[in-house]
Amino acid sequence: MVGIDFGKPLFTREEIQRKIQEIGSRVSTDYADKDLIAVGVLKGALFFMSDLLRSLRISVRMDFIHCTSSATKGKDGNPVRMLCDMKEDIKDKHVLLIEDIMDSGVTIDYLKKMLLARGPASLKVCVLLDKSDRRQVPIEADYAGFRIPNKYVVGYGLDYNELYRNLRFVG
Repeated sequence: MVGIDFGKPLFTREEIQRKIQEIGSRVSTDYADKDLIAVGVLKGALFFMSDLLRSLRISVRMDFIHCTSSATKGKDGNPVRMLCDMKEDIKDKHVLLIEDIMDSGVTIDYLKKMLLARGPASLKVCVLLDKSDRRQVPIEADYAGFRIPNKYVVGYGLDYNELYRNLRFVG
């Protein structure tokens, strides 16, 4: 990171951890008597999901989905491309889809529809960052950490050309 200047962090490590504790408390209360499966969207959600699950006061299983999205549609007419699907059967289970950021909403909308088709008992979305100014589809997160302006951000899982994910803050 030498020579890279992100200016003042948008959110410090401490602010992120406090927000995760708040979200974790809400999730723990909402799923107190339920069988929960947390599904993280790789690669960006890794750090957020890890810290969030450790903040929970309930048992939880976890799985991952790895996908990419772009502004252009692929051969199948969809801008979201699945690289690796989850392994857990979510039929009749409560699912929490965890993502680092929701901006256009296209990826989360696609994943939500795909997961709902598998028959979960419930499906909610949890994001660390919500960039609603860029929304292209009408979708909202059930749990959102921080609302942010339409600026490019890196750190805490978010990348630029696969770099800077390991920053302990969002800049």
